Amino acid sequence: MSTLDPVAVFRTEAAECLEAIEAGLLDLTHHLDNKDLVDAVFRGLHTLKGSGAMFGFEALAAFTHHCETAFDRVRKGEVAATSELVAAVLSAQDHMRALVDQPDADHGDIGHKLLAQLQAAVGGKEAAPAATPVAVPAPAGVREAPAKKKNSWRIRFSLPANSMANGTNPLGLLDELRDLGECTVRANTSAIPALDELVPTDLHISWDVTLTSEQDRSAINDVFIFVLDDMELSVEEIDGPTAAAVAPADEKAAPAPVAAASAAPVPPAAVPEFRPVEAVPAKREAPAAVSQAKAAENVRVPAERLDELMDRVGELVIAQSRLSQLASASTDIALRSVSEEIERLSGELRDTMMVLRMVPVATLFSRFRRLVHDLARETGKVIELVTEGESTEVDKTVIERLADPLVHLVRNSIDHGLETPAERLASGKIEAGTVTLSARQAGGEVIISIKDDGRGINRERVRAKAESSGLIQPGQPLSDSELLQLIFAPGFSTAAAITNLSGRGVGMDVVKKTVEALRGAIDIVSVPGQGSEVSLRIPLTLAIIDGLLVRVGSGRYVIPLSAVEECLELSLEEDLRSRGRSFISLRDSLVPFLRLRDLFRTGTKPDVHQKVVVISTGTERVGLVVDQIIGDHQTVIKSMSKLHNNVATFSGATILGDGSVALILDVGHLVAAGQQQEAQLRVAG
Repeated sequence: MSTLDPVAVFRTEAAECLEAIEAGLLDLTHHLDNKDLVDAVFRGLHTLKGSGAMFGFEALAAFTHHCETAFDRVRKGEVAATSELVAAVLSAQDHMRALVDQPDADHGDIGHKLLAQLQAAVGGKEAAPAATPVAVPAPAGVREAPAKKKNSWRIRFSLPANSMANGTNPLGLLDELRDLGECTVRANTSAIPALDELVPTDLHISWDVTLTSEQDRSAINDVFIFVLDDMELSVEEIDGPTAAAVAPADEKAAPAPVAAASAAPVPPAAVPEFRPVEAVPAKREAPAAVSQAKAAENVRVPAERLDELMDRVGELVIAQSRLSQLASASTDIALRSVSEEIERLSGELRDTMMVLRMVPVATLFSRFRRLVHDLARETGKVIELVTEGESTEVDKTVIERLADPLVHLVRNSIDHGLETPAERLASGKIEAGTVTLSARQAGGEVIISIKDDGRGINRERVRAKAESSGLIQPGQPLSDSELLQLIFAPGFSTAAAITNLSGRGVGMDVVKKTVEALRGAIDIVSVPGQGSEVSLRIPLTLAIIDGLLVRVGSGRYVIPLSAVEECLELSLEEDLRSRGRSFISLRDSLVPFLRLRDLFRTGTKPDVHQKVVVISTGTERVGLVVDQIIGDHQTVIKSMSKLHNNVATFSGATILGDGSVALILDVGHLVAAGQQQEAQLRVAG
């Protein structure tokens, strides 16, 4: 059984910590006087520094220390939080990310430049990076705060046995305690087992520390902030005759008294009689039980393992389909009973697996706060980012593949869509432009929209550019939707000049290709002077779907069940009668339909009782004429080969229970084909 690499675990946790720091900084830009946000950023920087030092990322710890010190000064009221300070730490955060990903790489003078920017933001002199953390000097002209009263503390702590294996270095904790003031450390080795029972990677030592410092209790808590849940810790103040134990109520009970084990024993007078922490209620669990319960709440699993498990579930679904087919052809009641039970269990396993892979789009939307912040500073525009529907869940693979397309769309909205503050005021709008990211679920799809309240799309410029590029013929009639879709053509751009944001015609075609590869579609709406909205219609999952299995001629095909509205019967007489105009009347509305037998050129005669499967993509409906509806089918989606990349009618394939292959119909393409056929019939009529 493979074990997790402690450094890999640290990198994952460091990425989450950096995301939390970035979110706090971006919130702080709008609320510079919010002390809670300042404290949150400080704690994040402190955690990153401490855990980085423990895992051997010394350059990261040393660099992060300066940012932590700057925010500590803000927290203490020595300097004010400013937009310049937030911008400096945001830039420094990018460097921290690089130090996490490539700790041994040569990052040049980036660190020095960022620290100079940081010092300028807090009003001090430039500080050079050091191998060990150093304090940021106070700015000139600022009076030093009077010396604080020194307090004495007795700290006893022990870490879980697997701490060393997980990358936690207790020496780093001791070094941080020494940084707080005069410190005497004694190690308790009484728990070390006999040599034949000793596990080399386990930790059996606990520590007794006497600390004299100007810092308060919160500084001691900060030292243990990222290991507090899994350790045993007691802290008591020993300065003054009336001092009482001050360990917080949620800390673990104190470890057993320790024995002196160093060459420099502490004088008896310096360590008064130990007073245990106040007893907790009897109903409270033991420290080990509490630790295990907390650890069991969340389990970190690599994404690759989830992908592998999904593949196994897919194979199980195919095998179950085969079993169901054999059972249906058998008269053995026991076999049918087992088949039904396996079908139920595999369905539940599939649903559970799908839930494991689903993540909220908030994880995707949160990335754009920083992008919008940076683009606003770069362009000089005032931009507000609004997010809606962040709790909508999508398959994690979809989230990963949508990141780059959304970056292109957001940058395009800011560069082409939003006006400058002066232009907005001149047109009667407020100075700040708004970009709205929203997500909502519609059946088996999720619709992600990027909307701005800018100038909208200039149709004349789009047509002129398309004609000059040879995309369309001069004067060629196009619907408004077809005209707007031209902006997704390769190399298409209406920008007057090439900038860092856009203008080269690269990006929008990538968006379309990526969305189509996800079996999705793009809708675009634009009102001149009011703004534009681009909507991406993406399936919720890319792995297993519920499908409707149909037969056309001798071939079998799968229609995604989420797109199916209803099924109707089409008699042979009605089929012959509608040869001129392929419409069916459905509750006082005409719905165009496609004869899949003709589309696929099966060369077979139609069945006497054909069926019409009405499919929908939200607002548009099309009927698909098939020979037979076989029934619902759990569909494990397999990718098409590269030879079939240009076959737009099918989005994938699946393996049926008898081992044969059924193609999965691309609903969006078929609806578009039905609309085109309807338009041609109307023109002919």
